[in-house]
Amino acid sequence: MSAPEQTALAVELSELRGEIRTGLADIKGSLAVLVERTNRTDQDVRQLRADFEGELERMRNEVEELKRNRWPIPAIGALTGVVGAISGILAFVLK
Repeated sequence: MSAPEQTALAVELSELRGEIRTGLADIKGSLAVLVERTNRTDQDVRQLRADFEGELERMRNEVEELKRNRWPIPAIGALTGVVGAISGILAFVLK
């Protein structure tokens, strides 16, 4: 290999190293952005999960409160049946 060829090869290698460094810097920058987005997304997911769990707990409490305060339908039905039977018996006896 002659001296001019060696010089040209050295210049090409130097340019190639520069391009590789530039490409690696671009990749590192892109990765840094992706890592930041991932971290932000993870933080948002944790916040949404905490909000959801709080809302779910509130709704469970409301359901339990509604269950405690609901009308006892079977008891009312039985009471109505007993009152109806008593009124029927009284109507039959008093006739």
